[in-house]
Amino acid sequence: MEPTTQSPAAPPPDQIENRDKPPAPTSTPRDFRNRPSRTARPGFRIAIIIGVVVLLVAAFFVYRYVTSYEDTDDAQVDGNINSISARISGHVIKLDIVDNQYVQAGTVLLEIDPADYQVAYERAKADFDDAQAAASAAGVNVPITSVNTTSQVSSSEADVASARAGISAAKQSFQAAKAQLAEAEANNVKAQTDLERYKQLVDKQEISQQQYDQAIASAKAQAAAVDAAKANADAAQSQVTQAQGKLVQAQANLSSARTAPRQMEVIRSRAASALAQVQQKKAALDQAQLNLQYTKIVAPVDGVVSDRTVDVGQNVAPGQELMKVIPLNDIWITANFKETQLREMKVGQAVTIEVDASGRKYKGKVNSFAGATGARFSLLPPENATGNYVKVVQRIPVKIVLDPGEDKDQSLRPGMSVDPKVWIRQ
Repeated sequence: MEPTTQSPAAPPPDQIENRDKPPAPTSTPRDFRNRPSRTARPGFRIAIIIGVVVLLVAAFFVYRYVTSYEDTDDAQVDGNINSISARISGHVIKLDIVDNQYVQAGTVLLEIDPADYQVAYERAKADFDDAQAAASAAGVNVPITSVNTTSQVSSSEADVASARAGISAAKQSFQAAKAQLAEAEANNVKAQTDLERYKQLVDKQEISQQQYDQAIASAKAQAAAVDAAKANADAAQSQVTQAQGKLVQAQANLSSARTAPRQMEVIRSRAASALAQVQQKKAALDQAQLNLQYTKIVAPVDGVVSDRTVDVGQNVAPGQELMKVIPLNDIWITANFKETQLREMKVGQAVTIEVDASGRKYKGKVNSFAGATGARFSLLPPENATGNYVKVVQRIPVKIVLDPGEDKDQSLRPGMSVDPKVWIRQ
């Protein structure tokens, strides 16, 4: 059986009508109404999503970076400024430095005429030597006076004891003389009585003339013995009085000798006064020596000499400012942050400092915060006591110190403008 062949289907009428027309060019765009749009493609949607994610990530990091630090342009380099002034008056004879010269501590900056101060030093030295000699002599007198006064006390006490013994002996001699006088007077009475009796007997010729003459001689002898005993008694009484006088003198000497402690106090006081004079003269000598040293004015610290106002030939007075020395090895940054910027700022946080003059960046740390706002340190601090009060954001000075070794070349100068960034979040 042979396969049947199907005749081709009849073309639609519109195609039959266009048979005679030429065929359309191949570049003619086709109908895209039924084709999917580009935004509906999966690749495009993924690209959009990736772009949005990238933008979100970038925005996050930008936000994190912007909020990770606090900065201000109200900041400057700060440091100590040592004012150099004269401590004595005088005539400047030599200037040993020039403007903006770097000097080390102890370097002679200028010299004042030392002639007057040299003379004053020599005079003070002579006065000091004289005071030392006087003090030495006063010191030697102390032990000598002590020995002498001690010897005087001992000698006076011995004299008093001897005088008292002399009085006792004189009194005993006086008592013996009085007893002898009484004995002599008794013998004299007996002899005179015997003489009267013998006279009566010789008149009656009852005794011999010889016995009567013996009675007369005996009466005269006894009368003479009475006179001698009286003289001895008077002499003994005089010896008692003399011994009593010696005792009074010895006691007076002893009283005088017993003032030795007071005399020693006087001597010691004189010696102490002499030593005080030595100290006084020594102080004057030291002051004269200091004044002589002050004729050379030296740098107190390492630094740069600036703002010099003195020159050779000028007369200077004590306390007069002559120049300034700025130590460049001890500088810091004073940044005036707004009070709203201090919420998360703490001591020890890292800081990046950009210097306007050179564009260089330095590293540092927050050191401390001021005790008050900058306005409080002004000459006329604000007083918000009126009804027209307007709140103004205040600024707090923050001290920032450089990390060790950051400013090796010492290129920073006090007063330079800087832009610090305090990294409140790392």
